[in-house]
Amino acid sequence: MPLLNDRTDEILQQDRHLVHSFSDLHSLTEEGARTVISSAEGAYVFNEQGDRFLDGMAGLWCVNVGHGRHEIADAVADQLKTLDYFSTFYNLTHPSAASLAARLTQMTPSNLNHVYFGNSGSVANDTAIRVLHYYQNRKGCHRKKKILSRIGAYHGSTHLAIAMTTPAYRTGWESAEEYVHFLSSPCAYHHQDNMAEAEFCDFLLDEMVRDIEKVGAENIAGFIAEPIMGAGGVLVPPGGYHQRTAQVCKDYDIKLISDEVVTAFGRLGQMFASESVFNIQPDIICTAKGLSSGYQPISATFFSDEMMQVVATSGNRFLHGMTYSGHPACCAAAHANLDILENEKICEHVQSVGPHFEKVLLGLKDLDIVGDVRGSHFMMGLEFVKNKATREYFDEEVAIGMQVSKHAQQRGLIVRPLGAMIVLSPPLILSREQIDEIAMTLRESIIATMADLQSGGL
Repeated sequence: MPLLNDRTDEILQQDRHLVHSFSDLHSLTEEGARTVISSAEGAYVFNEQGDRFLDGMAGLWCVNVGHGRHEIADAVADQLKTLDYFSTFYNLTHPSAASLAARLTQMTPSNLNHVYFGNSGSVANDTAIRVLHYYQNRKGCHRKKKILSRIGAYHGSTHLAIAMTTPAYRTGWESAEEYVHFLSSPCAYHHQDNMAEAEFCDFLLDEMVRDIEKVGAENIAGFIAEPIMGAGGVLVPPGGYHQRTAQVCKDYDIKLISDEVVTAFGRLGQMFASESVFNIQPDIICTAKGLSSGYQPISATFFSDEMMQVVATSGNRFLHGMTYSGHPACCAAAHANLDILENEKICEHVQSVGPHFEKVLLGLKDLDIVGDVRGSHFMMGLEFVKNKATREYFDEEVAIGMQVSKHAQQRGLIVRPLGAMIVLSPPLILSREQIDEIAMTLRESIIATMADLQSGGL
C-alpha cells in the first residue's frame, strides 16, 4: 500500500551514505538520479508520493510470488519467536534448515541429495567452485582447477564468482581470473556469421572440444552455465546445446554446474529447469532469488551423491561455512514461499501465460529500433539497434536501454536497463491483462525514445 507521509527528501539525504550496487556512483549525486520505493503489493511497488509502478523486474529477478505475502512474513516472525538463530556448524542443526534441505532435495534431479545453504547467488556459485576444488584435491587431481565459463555469463559479484562472469562486468576490477577459461556466447543474435541454429550449435560444441583439448581436460574441474543467461542479456542457447555440452563434460570428466539462481522456482515454469526443461542432470545446481522470493536472503548449492561421497570420506573436514548458513528465519521464509508456489500452482500458471508474454513482446519487433526479442516464459529481453539489417548498435553514450527504461518508468512500469537492452523478469503472478499492459507501455516507451532520438539527430 502507498505511504501517506512523503519523506522523499529525508530519505534521499540519508541515502547519500549508502553505496549502491552496480551503479555510477558519481552520477547518483545529480538531482533526481535516485528513486525511492517505499511499499509494495502484488505485482506493484509504490514510491513515497503513492505513485504506482508495475514491477517488471520482480525486485531483481526474485519476487516470484509477488510482494506483500503475509504468509511469508508471518512464517518468519513465528520462527524468530521460537528460534531466532542458531548455527549449522559442526554437529549442530535445527528443524527449519533440516526440513528445508529434505524438502528441496525431493525436487532436484535424483542424483542431487545434498545441499549447502548460503545467503546469495554469488555465495552459491563460490561455494560450488570451492567444494569442487576440494573434491578434486581429495581425488588427487590437484591440477584440475580451471572452470569453463562463457562470454555473456553472470555468476555473481564475489571474487571468484565475478571471475566466472563475462569480463564486461569487471572492467578495472581484480578477480581470480587464473581459474577461468571463457567460451563463446551461445546467443545466435550476437554471432556475426548468421549461421543456422544447428550450424551455430555445432560451432559452439566444436569450440568447446577444441578449447578443452587446448587447456587440457586434466586441468579443468568444471563447466558452469546458466540454462538461460540472465544479467548478461537473456542469452538463449540453440536447441540441443545443453544436452550436447553435458555429454562433452561427461566424456572429458568435467563436472557440470548449472547456475539456476534465476531460472529455478518457477521463472521458466518449473521448480528446476535443468532436467525438466533442458533434460540435463548436472553434478551441481546453484540457486537463490526465487527460493524465498526475496523475502529473506538465502541460497542453496546442491551436490551430487558421488561428489559428497568423496568430500565426506573419513578423516576430512568440510572447512567452508558462514555464520548465516541455514538461518532459521531464512529457511522459514523459503518454506512459506514453496508452499505458495505449490498451493497456488504458480509453475502451472507460468506454463499457461508465459507463452502469451513471449508473444506480445515479440510483437514489438515491428518497431524500428527493436532488433531482437528473446527469452522464455517470465524471463525476457529486448535488444535495441540503430540498424536492423546490419545489427549496428547505438553509441554507448546514447544509453538506449536506459532511455527506454526512463520512459517506461514515467508510464508506471519498472524494467531493468542493460546497455543496449531492457530485461523483464516480473513476478510470476501476472495476469494476461497485466502482461498486455506491459506490452502496451513498452510500445509507447519505445516510440517516445525513437522520437527523442530523431529530435536529437540520431
